Order: sequence, then C-alpha cells, then structure tokens
Amino acid sequence: MPDVVVTPRGAARAVIIPGGELAFAFSRSGGPGGQNVNKVSSKVELRWSPATSAAFTDDERAWLLERLKSRLTTDGTLIVTSTATRDQLKNRDDATSKLALIVRAALDRPKPRRATKPSRSAKRRRVADKRHHAEI
Repeated sequence: MPDVVVTPRGAARAVIIPGGELAFAFSRSGGPGGQNVNKVSSKVELRWSPATSAAFTDDERAWLLERLKSRLTTDGTLIVTSTATRDQLKNRDDATSKLALIVRAALDRPKPRRATKPSRSAKRRRVADKRHHAEI
C-alpha cells in the first residue's frame, strides 16, 4: 500500500503516513447500481490509529488526538469510509484523500490572536459620528 502524503514535501515539515499503518476493509455498498450492488464489494473502510503512528512527533500526536477525539473509536482508531463510486479502486483513493484532508485540517494550528487598540483618530471619528447622529 502506498504512503499517504498529508502535507507536501515542500512544506515546513512533510507529514507522510506509512502505508503499512493503514488497514482497508471492503464490503458491499448500498444505493443505486442495480444488481451490481449485490455482486461487487465497492465500499471501502479505511482504519488508522493515530496514537501508534510513526509519522508524528509526540507534540503533534497529542495535538492530533485532542482535535480528532470526537471522530475516534474507543480504541483510538480513525475510520474513514467511501462509497462515492461503483469502483473499488476509486473509492480506495477517495478514502485515502479524505484521510489526508482530515489529518491536515486537524494538524492546522490557529494563529494566536493579538490584542489591539483602536487608534486615536478612530476614536475621534467614532465620537464625531455619534455627535453628528445625535444632532440629526
């Protein structure tokens, strides 16, 4: 199984999930498709455990587990499913790209907010507008 590239190699730190950590399961998919639905196992279920992954530092792993805790099972496994197409290979690619998007979004740290004050001219303008509105 190929590795899943979460952040590209040109980024500050390339995050790549080794393909050996991923477990795929296939089953019959519901929905439209006629008799094909009863014959082909096109639904893909991708399982991955971020707690035991070698792709992250301890700090990143703690952050990731905190951000993904609502999506993890009780044993700490992230499950991603795909039934987008009737083709198993396309669904497998879709599931791995979904995993990459989920992990990339979870690793994103918000920019810290810096407290600011309005400038003196902004305060002056606000008071002038209030006076003008009061006169009307």
